[in-house]
Amino acid sequence: MNLSGLVVAATSINATPNPSGLPGSAALEGLIGGLAFWGLLAALAGLIISAGLWALSAQSGNYQHAAVGRRGTLVSAGAALIVGAAPAIIAFFQNVGTSVK
Repeated sequence: MNLSGLVVAATSINATPNPSGLPGSAALEGLIGGLAFWGLLAALAGLIISAGLWALSAQSGNYQHAAVGRRGTLVSAGAALIVGAAPAIIAFFQNVGTSVK
């Protein structure tokens, strides 16, 4: 089996992201933006509820529920961080991927 021809053929492939390459790309981009907005709203609601649970439980001496509220607060903050940083994370790995030779 001759793999050298396959390697040469693979090195001549060049693909770059094209936002107007397929029909409906603008609608899909709008849909993803809406999903990101909903994700941030969910993270905000989780943060408010968890922080309130943490505060009330800690004040009343219920340390198990305070730990649940603390964990929910951290998870909600982390979710907001990931949703907000998602475009930069994707762009970073796309740039790393284009530099692989």
